Amino acid sequence: QVQLVESGGGLVQAGGSLRLSCAASGRTFSSFAMGWFRQAPGKEREFVAVISGSTASSYYTDSVKGRFTISRDNAKNTVYLQMNTLKPEDTAIYYCAAKIFWLDVRDMSRYDYWGQGTQVTVSS
Repeated sequence: QVQLVESGGGLVQAGGSLRLSCAASGRTFSSFAMGWFRQAPGKEREFVAVISGSTASSYYTDSVKGRFTISRDNAKNTVYLQMNTLKPEDTAIYYCAAKIFWLDVRDMSRYDYWGQGTQVTVSS
């Protein structure tokens, strides 16, 4: 069993930055691929970014490439999402999620564990 707890959300002006953190319980954190997803009001949850357990691979959705960076510290059982040049359309609840296998990493239905989410609001 893995428990995930996100933090770092908040209210920021357009063009600003936030860093989200997701702390995981358990001793096998480095074996999990870790993803970030988001859900805006009235919209479906969507993939944002993912990083492999070894940090060798990462993917981003096109709308955040060049602005967001996913990273992880396996010694601290934590994954991060650095968000720069934020836009109002980035407003959403951001969730971290964990999956065992490096397959279908953009598909939220393939993830095994989820956090409770953290709200990010970007004002114009």
